[in-house]
Amino acid sequence: MTNEKVSYILNELKKLYPEAECELNFRTPFQLLIAVVLSAQTTDKKVNEVTERLFADYPDLDSMLTISEEVLQERIKKIGLYKTKSKNIMNLCKMLKEQYDGVIPNTFEDLIKLPGVGRKTANVVLSNAFSIPAIAVDTHVFRVSNRIGMVQGKNVLDTEYQLMEKIPRGQWSEAHHMLIWHGRRICKAQNPNCVNCPLNTVCKYYQGIGDKA
Repeated sequence: MTNEKVSYILNELKKLYPEAECELNFRTPFQLLIAVVLSAQTTDKKVNEVTERLFADYPDLDSMLTISEEVLQERIKKIGLYKTKSKNIMNLCKMLKEQYDGVIPNTFEDLIKLPGVGRKTANVVLSNAFSIPAIAVDTHVFRVSNRIGMVQGKNVLDTEYQLMEKIPRGQWSEAHHMLIWHGRRICKAQNPNCVNCPLNTVCKYYQGIGDKA
């Protein structure tokens, strides 16, 4: 796909989602980090339901360190993989306290050293907590960008690198949010609303449907 078409797609998405932003609720970098760790294979809506009470009682690192892994499990058990996530979060908190003086690191290299933190989580934190341009490739970004034809990524890492090449650095974070919003609202995994999608004139997936009709 040409750079002109990519620019067109981003402009159309901007018109469609001018307020696109992170849909996880948080007040601090620490809360965002915990929320993103919890969000793996779970909807943001479910995470927000859990963190509303969790952060009310344990809003920061020091307060989170006062509870046990078992207590945390009980608080987040509505979320998938809650046992693994509880273990990662408690180990993450201990590592932050012992190795980073309780401060959330603002570099990719340091973030991915934390238990339960992979590329996607690190990029979300960098983008939303520190305003550092980043493209976090979740299931929506992967599906939408490849379905439209912006990239041809075999996996999330390949997709991330291709998007970084195609999209100007200053638009990385915004593009990340817009692609997620489009994936949740129109370009869904099952039964995408192609007919009403403003991108169907340039979408490889939609053109393929037309070829088969």
